[in-house]
Amino acid sequence: MTGHTNNSGGFFARFFASRPEPTKYPADLPSAGPALDSTAEAPLAPAPPEFAADETPRVDSAAKTGAELADVTSLAELTTMRVGGGFERLLVAETAAELAEHAAALWDSGEDWLLLGGGSNTLVSDAGYPGTVLLVRNTGIEVVPDVTLPAGKVRVRVQAGHDWDELVAWSVQQGYAGIEMLSGIPGLAGAAPVQNIGAYGGEVAQVLDSVTWYDRDWGQVREIAAADLHLSYRDSILKQGYEAVILSLDLVLQDNSAQPEPQSQPVVFPQLAKALEVRLGATVPLTAVRRAVLQVRARKGMVLNEADHNSWSCGSFFTNPIVTEKFARTLPADAPRFAMQQQRESDLVTTFEELAAGEELRLQGFGGADAAGFGGAADSGADADYGAAAPGGVAGADAGAAWTEPRQEPQVKLSAAWLIEHAGVRRGFRLPGSGAAVSDFHTLAITNRGGASAADVAELARYIVSMVQTEFGVILVPEPNIYGLEI
Repeated sequence: MTGHTNNSGGFFARFFASRPEPTKYPADLPSAGPALDSTAEAPLAPAPPEFAADETPRVDSAAKTGAELADVTSLAELTTMRVGGGFERLLVAETAAELAEHAAALWDSGEDWLLLGGGSNTLVSDAGYPGTVLLVRNTGIEVVPDVTLPAGKVRVRVQAGHDWDELVAWSVQQGYAGIEMLSGIPGLAGAAPVQNIGAYGGEVAQVLDSVTWYDRDWGQVREIAAADLHLSYRDSILKQGYEAVILSLDLVLQDNSAQPEPQSQPVVFPQLAKALEVRLGATVPLTAVRRAVLQVRARKGMVLNEADHNSWSCGSFFTNPIVTEKFARTLPADAPRFAMQQQRESDLVTTFEELAAGEELRLQGFGGADAAGFGGAADSGADADYGAAAPGGVAGADAGAAWTEPRQEPQVKLSAAWLIEHAGVRRGFRLPGSGAAVSDFHTLAITNRGGASAADVAELARYIVSMVQTEFGVILVPEPNIYGLEI
């Protein structure tokens, strides 16, 4: 495959020329035109916002607090997409103890319940949620003395309900490096490890030391090392079904506060380096990195701003697909692809000596939600799409005969934004009569133009998935947590 073809001849049509796959949506479905505000009078954002060199864009908090919660009656008021129906009951946890107590009681009750932070990665149906919503609102940041850390490192503990961007702003002000490139990500700190948030060459896995959570299976509060969360590309054991509620997290940051102008971590993302006008690998003042990241994100409508309907979204709606190199070669030559750190062969044997010493029995294939006790540190690189291979195997009669798991076929990560746009879904696209539209500034975000329903959002998402699958044979996976809807 050497070039891009038009929508009428997608991947399946080219590959199965004798039996083209029918699709629900015609490939030539026209856009309803530029997305309008709820009055249908004028485009909301005809051009990306511009900023002065020293200007820091506005950043709104993702979470209502205190008196703001008094009159809340729907999930549209508690999520950044601003869609979703009501709920049966709302509980607010303002301390870690309250959060653990509420979670324990709700699990014991057997009723349906929804844990909600800032609502920045959540999409709920117009019918609402048929149960209790527990809001995470415990806040606070503290520096925890730790003599075991190497020189120049500092342990920072943040409560789960603290606004993530406020944490980043605080760390920059203190002269602590490590999360400055994660500025502007909407949501609360407790959600950061759940999907291993990342942007501009950084991931929370790079600085996360541990989390403290209430564990349903154990029925108690536990401290869990970051390695046992199996963090990978937008994934963790919590996303795979492990039932626990994060109360706080410990980050280990670089303490550059003694420097006359505290410097950042090395800049490793090309777009950020370009914005800062520096070479890859350079360090620059922390304040400059934060300001540049916020400006880049704001130009894409990716910084929460009540006045900008392009930011009324779940952020990136789809994850970047991971495919084999062999499959990637079927795509157009200009389709972006990024090398992945591959899993290494791992020793899959558990010896009798290890069992006698109390080691867990390692079983092949048990690396998912229930693997917290099986070990295997997560690869915390900037493009960490794989954790270290989870050990597996069984200690048999021949305990000295170790065997290894075959290496996986090399894989690459694709650009979901490129696939969407080259499947014919352009920036600002919306389906006729819909209040939802693709962002004016990039194709990864589905936005609420002021009058969207959850059904509008889901329908547009299904359309995008269908177009990309038809054109390229790639099935996009939604990133948000979705309740009561099918994509």
